[in-house]
Amino acid sequence: MTTNTSTKTDTNTQVTAPVTRIDLARSAPKVFRALIGFDAAAREGLDPALVELIQIRASHLNHCAYCLHMHTNDARKAGESEDRLHMVAVWREARHFFTEREQAALALTESVTLVADGGVPDDVYAQAAAHFDERELAHVLSLILTINTWNRVALSTAKVAGADQRR
Repeated sequence: MTTNTSTKTDTNTQVTAPVTRIDLARSAPKVFRALIGFDAAAREGLDPALVELIQIRASHLNHCAYCLHMHTNDARKAGESEDRLHMVAVWREARHFFTEREQAALALTESVTLVADGGVPDDVYAQAAAHFDERELAHVLSLILTINTWNRVALSTAKVAGADQRR
């Protein structure tokens, strides 16, 4: 278990109290290892820069500071430019920073991440299918699924941005 500080409101008073959250890796190691295996399999054969762009965009949408911090740092280490990192959140307004293939992946990332808002539109899927062969598209989709899972793990267990706890 990890202890984090959270604010609880009781009528008109704010009280800061420690909140204990589960450490998934320690409490369910087989589940955690399965997620790591799924993640590794999903990224197989994909361009590492594309992998990070997908993970960064999903983390923006899910408001996951922990994963956003981790993946922007990983992207920098892989040689990604600061300009492109700053533009991921507004890629539609800054298309010239991204290839058509990256734009298709970012659009699919948004649709899958926000699937409850209307599913994955046929045009978004078709655009991705036009830029990725069937195997690549399956891996892109799988990567989107894994980062959304990781975002939910980090958010529900209150991971702290800047405290990369990968093992």
